[in-house]
Amino acid sequence: RYYSGEKKAPVLTVFIGGNHEASNHLQELPYGGWVAPNIYYLGYAGVVRFRGVRIGGISGIFKSHDYRKGHFECPPYNQQTIRSAYHVRNIEVFKLKQLKRPIDIFMSHDWPRSIYHYGNKKQLLKMKSFFRQEVESNTLGSPAASELLQHLKPTYWFSAHLHVKFAAFMQHETNSKEELPKATKFLALDKCLPHRDFLQIIDVEHDPNAGDSLEYDAEWIAILKATNSLVNVTQSSWNMPENNGLHAKWDYSVTEEAIKEVLEELNHDLKIPCNFTLTAACYDPSKPQKNMEPVHTINPQTTEFCAQFGLTDINDRIQQAKEESSGRGECEEEEEEEMDSTGSAEEPSEYNTDNSGLSSFNPDEIMLDEEGGDEDLSTCSVDPSPDHPPEFSTSFSDIRIMPDSMVVSSDDAMDSNNEELEKSGGSKQVEEKSSTERSLKRISGDENGNSGVKKIKRRNQAIYAAEDEDK
Repeated sequence: RYYSGEKKAPVLTVFIGGNHEASNHLQELPYGGWVAPNIYYLGYAGVVRFRGVRIGGISGIFKSHDYRKGHFECPPYNQQTIRSAYHVRNIEVFKLKQLKRPIDIFMSHDWPRSIYHYGNKKQLLKMKSFFRQEVESNTLGSPAASELLQHLKPTYWFSAHLHVKFAAFMQHETNSKEELPKATKFLALDKCLPHRDFLQIIDVEHDPNAGDSLEYDAEWIAILKATNSLVNVTQSSWNMPENNGLHAKWDYSVTEEAIKEVLEELNHDLKIPCNFTLTAACYDPSKPQKNMEPVHTINPQTTEFCAQFGLTDINDRIQQAKEESSGRGECEEEEEEEMDSTGSAEEPSEYNTDNSGLSSFNPDEIMLDEEGGDEDLSTCSVDPSPDHPPEFSTSFSDIRIMPDSMVVSSDDAMDSNNEELEKSGGSKQVEEKSSTERSLKRISGDENGNSGVKKIKRRNQAIYAAEDEDK
């Protein structure tokens, strides 16, 4: 339910957005902020500190046809923007790539592409056999997240989205003999449902003498200031500055002097103010309000943050653009047509492929009977490699060196193919979505569907009547 103003989360919580959040509320906080007392949203991308632990993250899921656009969406949404609102943008990846100081924990909703090659892939495909095609072609997950993984090399990386628990241990290559080798422990968790592996407690080294307040990260604030001129609120596709002879400046990483200036602006007090503001009416079950059109809201937290650091308020800029557009008398229907997120008239993405539509659709999400079935879903833990014992709980396994290209050999991708197909005792069933004619691979048995697989049933038929590729 929506926050009523009467309760406070018992544990400080830091989170990112995925593809099932209230986009209109999260869009109020593009640079992050409190969605409720003691629950902090990192924004489109962000970095904060807690007790000396540096926590970063990027919200949304990757779709190539929206990746190079600005953040132009706002309520009320149309059929395209209601989904593109939570699609990752290249400017957020660019900002995060300016970070130089080490990151302890990083979060993304979808998995970094190729991470499945550094854990118990055989067990993963046994549990989620419909991932096989994308795993074998190395197209499952987000290429943008892989780019960040190679650059940031965080100690931990946490993801969700694919509704399965999976752990991996990735040893990064060093760029020079002087550089110390780094490794990332990756962990994804299952859906929050009975008998599913949706929770794991991890001990992280921290400063026991530090206070219990969430803090700004000085380097991140300096990067936001340095990249403020790059803010884009249009749907036009564009590339970030790079060293290709077309840009006068391409390195927006910040100096120690710039970081020092941020610290001086804050009087060396990095504590994030507890300035949560209620911007939406609380849900009252006794007074149901149906079919309310969402309103584009300027959140006071964002206004205060932008004023403090001299940043562009993205939502305010969007409002200005809408007013200017209305002043020119532009046709609303034409605008909606331009907003079409199908990518049919887009310039090509900087990434060669976009198979994320397949990985974004998960049969567990709306199709499988979560309350029963023939399969014991309590056995979703990933077994560690015998050569590399777990470091904690079901943990991280299968240490390998990650090449810069993230390319994995075809032999590696095929290591358990034949064995698992023989054990499945059946073929893969193809189900076509009527509107897109897209084939999605599922586990199936005989023609009558009577083999030992989970029963299929539709729940919340009205909710899922409209197809959404992001599910």
